[in-house]
Amino acid sequence: MEQKALLIELEPVVEANLNRHLSLAKEWFPHEYVPWSDGRTFDGLLGGEPWRADDSALPEVARTALIVNLLTEDNLPSYHHEIATLFGRDGAWGTWVHRWTAEEGRHGIAIRDYLTVSRAVDPIELERARMTHMQSGYENAHDDVLPSIAYVAFQELATRISHRNTGTATGDPVANQLLARVAADENLHMVFYRDLLDAAFELAPDQAMRAVTDVVAKFEMPGATIEGFGRKALSIALAGIYDLRQHHDDVLAPVLRQWNVWDRDDLGAEGDKAREDLAALMSTMDTQATRFEEKREARRLRLAR
Repeated sequence: MEQKALLIELEPVVEANLNRHLSLAKEWFPHEYVPWSDGRTFDGLLGGEPWRADDSALPEVARTALIVNLLTEDNLPSYHHEIATLFGRDGAWGTWVHRWTAEEGRHGIAIRDYLTVSRAVDPIELERARMTHMQSGYENAHDDVLPSIAYVAFQELATRISHRNTGTATGDPVANQLLARVAADENLHMVFYRDLLDAAFELAPDQAMRAVTDVVAKFEMPGATIEGFGRKALSIALAGIYDLRQHHDDVLAPVLRQWNVWDRDDLGAEGDKAREDLAALMSTMDTQATRFEEKREARRLRLAR
């Protein structure tokens, strides 16, 4: 099915899921999640106190995860451009694009205010990292509608898990509460995209299956262009905040079950081949995740000694 035809056929589903989303989404305010009374003026124009590494008791890995999460949110203008270009700005599609953008923007506001007020990060280094990352922009790796929907279904769930586990890793009740609130939004976004692709499977099962397989094969988080992302992602994985096992077991597997990919009987030859490829990808990833867990445990025992 052609992309334009898919957009038209899926618009009633978008509208129905948008209405459901609006009925479930809770209004919340970033300023209520920030301990403003803990803040102090920084050095610079107002002559306050310079940032020090011991200003915050947050564990270093939690600090790293918070920075990655925030810088990922910062690229929102690029994300908006990509999905508005793909989905359009009219009708239910356009309404969803703008609503999603508004909700995601709130996440960046809240996390940045928390980090600045709590002095959890060096504000100068954070701003420099933001400038570098945003200037790199973001380009959708999937030009077509179905793989783009599949990607965000997985990515929103991955982001939810990352935010939730980061909150736990901070050991700070305020940060934990804030990131739980952000994660709740991400979960609703995931449900929207997941159910949208579920409907697409009914319209074009072979195309949908190939789209899912291609996305799983090439998946990377939108923050992958952050400077030093590989090193940061490894430390986050070693801490168990987000690793390959979670990606396989808690992101890919449940969404694939929701789409009934393993038991579908409406696939043609192309869809069957895509499903075979997907099964091989999942098996390889499962093996890789087990190896990483074994190496991580060996590292933990070595450090303990």
